This record gives sequence, C-alpha cells and structure tokens, in this order.
Amino acid sequence: MDLVKHRGGCHCGAVRFEVLSSPDLHVFQCNCSICTKKQNNHFIVPKNHFTLLQGSDNLATYTFNTHVAKHTFCKTCGVQSFYTPRSNPDGYGVAPHCLDPGTVHSVTVEKFCGEKWEESMEAHKSIRDMSQKPS
Repeated sequence: MDLVKHRGGCHCGAVRFEVLSSPDLHVFQCNCSICTKKQNNHFIVPKNHFTLLQGSDNLATYTFNTHVAKHTFCKTCGVQSFYTPRSNPDGYGVAPHCLDPGTVHSVTVEKFCGEKWEESMEAHKSIRDMSQKPS
C-alpha cells in the first residue's frame, strides 16, 4: 500500500499534525453517544504513523465509561482533529475533514454500530488490525 503524508489540524491552527496513510481513506461513521454528538467520522492509523507537530500544550482530553478512548480537542477552538479510539488504543482516529486539501484521493465511509459496541467489535474482522503497522 502506498502511503502519503497528510497534514492537518484544528480550526484555529494551534494544533497541527501529520499522518501517514493511504490517499484512499477508509472512514468510520460511528453512532455511539459521543460520536453522534460530535459527528466524529474518522480513519484509523498506527501510532507510529502519526506525528503531533504543534499544540500538545493546547490539547484537553475527555474520557468516559471505560476511559480507554481519549477524546482530545483543542482548548482554544474545541475541534477534535484526532483522538485515541477505544477500538484501537494503540493507534489514532483522525478526522478526515481536518486534513489540509490536496492529499486525499477518495473516501469510503463504513457505518459502525457504536450503540452495540461490543457486538460490533466482535463482528468486525479487521478494525483492530488498522492500528497495526502494515507489513
């Protein structure tokens, strides 16, 4: 799989990152309580494919329920451009709408039933592998 370097960040520009991923993004649209409220569509990458360029001191984190997911957001503008998902605590979920233009070729959206998280994780055969470094 060919990877490209995407850059992105929050609305005010305080938080900036780069991420290595395919130019053809596989995005999850989750309907759990927080993803619904935030419209948190995201694609998953391994931790070592994500680099925070600036703004670590401007991030706040919200957790709930199992506290495995780390919902990080900019303290200034409130935008969550990336987070640590419960499904992949060894990776990051990145918001495709927070990427700078020019590096995304296509976006495929897959619905994920976060209302029945445990059942959905059991049924999904590849989501946990998405935060593993490709071989």
